[in-house]
Amino acid sequence: MVDADGGPALFRLVRFWSRRWSTRASAELTGEMRHVQHIQAVEAVHTAGQAAPRGGEATVNAIAHQLGLDHSGASRMVRDAAQAGYLVRAESEMDKRRTVVRLTPSGEQLLADARNWQRRVFDELTQSWEEHDRAQLAHYLRRLAGEVGA
Repeated sequence: MVDADGGPALFRLVRFWSRRWSTRASAELTGEMRHVQHIQAVEAVHTAGQAAPRGGEATVNAIAHQLGLDHSGASRMVRDAAQAGYLVRAESEMDKRRTVVRLTPSGEQLLADARNWQRRVFDELTQSWEEHDRAQLAHYLRRLAGEVGA
């Protein structure tokens, strides 16, 4: 039988971190609170590109899906991250009528920095755990993220 407290525990964690991670990540990675949207945008472009059937090209619609936003909200985030130098809009290599979004070298660096920060936070949160338990949790989190398309 499945532990009935798994769902509530998951959502307690989501609520807890949704209020805290953005302040901490922005301060540590970009120096400014408002730049958390740039981190979210580069994460979404990367993930949308990996999930794309068209050779890894991320569209604004796919980015909107990753962010849980409508097209116009995602388009604004893409525009702002592009103005900051993290993203670029380009013509699709697969279909010249389509516009896709790609990471710039600065966007690749921001993504790498964000991923390293995420690893450090995971390590901090589980530092008192046995290595096997840390590995199991990491495995289950990757599995869950993969199954929901995150």
